[in-house]
Amino acid sequence: MAAADLVLLTAHGGADLDSALEASDHYSPLEGPDRAFARAMASAALRALGRIDLVLSGFLDRPLERIDPPVLALLRIGCAQLFLMGIQDYACVSATVEAARRWGPARRGGALVNAILRRAASDPRPFLEAPATSIWPDWLAAYLRSSIGESAAHSIAELQLQEPPIDLSLHHGERPADWADRLGARALPNGSIRVETGRAISELPGYAEGRWWVQDAGATLAARILGDVRDKHVTDLCAAPGGKAMQLASAGARLTAVDISRQRLDLVRRNAARMALPMTIVEADARRWRPERPQDAVLLDAPCSALGVLRRHPEGAWRRDPAELARFPKVQASLLESAWQMLGPGGTLSYCVCTPSPEEGVDVIEAAIRSGRWSRRPISADETPGFDHAVTSAGDLLTIPAPDPLVVPEASEGSRDIGSASVTSDIFFVARLVRRG
Repeated sequence: MAAADLVLLTAHGGADLDSALEASDHYSPLEGPDRAFARAMASAALRALGRIDLVLSGFLDRPLERIDPPVLALLRIGCAQLFLMGIQDYACVSATVEAARRWGPARRGGALVNAILRRAASDPRPFLEAPATSIWPDWLAAYLRSSIGESAAHSIAELQLQEPPIDLSLHHGERPADWADRLGARALPNGSIRVETGRAISELPGYAEGRWWVQDAGATLAARILGDVRDKHVTDLCAAPGGKAMQLASAGARLTAVDISRQRLDLVRRNAARMALPMTIVEADARRWRPERPQDAVLLDAPCSALGVLRRHPEGAWRRDPAELARFPKVQASLLESAWQMLGPGGTLSYCVCTPSPEEGVDVIEAAIRSGRWSRRPISADETPGFDHAVTSAGDLLTIPAPDPLVVPEASEGSRDIGSASVTSDIFFVARLVRRG
């Protein structure tokens, strides 16, 4: 019931999942494993929402729009259990029917839930044979296939169906192998630590002492390509929630972290305090704010469509529209102009967006280079271990997973180090530019 309520609040109520977790009266009272399982079911259903709806449409005698939303939410949760979570057929059907019986808004739909889930359990082929990209709205699937290619779109869709791991970035000087052993985790080639999902982050060793912070492995690349920043004046634009700011401050930069959101900056402040990392935090619009002196480097994590983090925020696919995507390149170009004004001659810019969209990534960079105010400083594979597959022919990074494998392979038995294997991560575009003139 709690999981279905979360799906109802997101798919029909327009909330994002984090807001739904706070708003749901059925989820809030849950504790421990029950709480984690409800969230896992809702997340699985949202990650494969389009594909689940495609299957349900084939089993129903009426359009989905004519199904009572609470009943549809239960059907989606039931399918997520059957197709994605490996729950036994009888357990899934009986538990979902019982939830319909106990949940007032869905009580009249118990018979329908029972019939449809039994059909789904007896014939999983429609789900297994559906196109991977059917998890998204039709317009988004078509856009990604046309803009990045069928194979890349397929890889991203398959990645979205998997529960995303939790990656940790270590305080400068900490040894990844030591923390991998201590946390029962794996050390990735880029220096991140990957822990299994479902663990309580704040209860892990090292959290309270400020030895690490949560940050997707791919998100570390934008700061990494700035090289040695010790004692350099560096500004992190659009800095919240602060993972890249922590990297730069931990590496010794004289850091200024700028963001327009007071609420999101509070998270940066809390993490900086926990990590005991010095930085100047500024609440301002980066298009108007300027530092007191020319900067040696600027990291710009620009606002974007966020299509590369849908495995963590799958409801985002259903909260976007083509018109919204079209507005981002103008904002990104404006922020690039601001970054140029902040840098001294020869200063370095790291440009990053968490989307594979060419219009927000390589097209923005190429336009900047054509202006004559920037030159590209290509990124090489030896600067980004574990992400050799992500280096483009132009010398940028695009962390679409390699077609095979889609997950980081296990190391030899008993090892907690995956060596030089390719790392899967959220999807980021990263480019390095140098200010001219």
